[in-house]
Amino acid sequence: MYAVVDIAGKQFKVEKDQYVYTPRLEAEEGASVKFDKVLLIDTDGKVQVGTPVIKGASISGKVLEHVKDDKVIIFKKKRRKGYALKNGHRQQLTKVQIESIKA
Repeated sequence: MYAVVDIAGKQFKVEKDQYVYTPRLEAEEGASVKFDKVLLIDTDGKVQVGTPVIKGASISGKVLEHVKDDKVIIFKKKRRKGYALKNGHRQQLTKVQIESIKA
């Protein structure tokens, strides 16, 4: 059984007991979270597709920790102008364990 869920504007294919790195959520570590924007559920080959979401379906999970992603380097350059700019950043992520999928 798996589901496709929209979390903070990004779509994730999730299964029970799976770990997912989502964009940073406001929940504290150890708190339980519930996601209501379920777009698709597959139960043993029987697929339910929402229009755009499935009514009454939800995914529950537990926030394990807040982490940072790998560094992304942004480098801009204009040739023959002496212009070069190097910046970087690390995205803030939240590690969530999926506990249950309710259709």
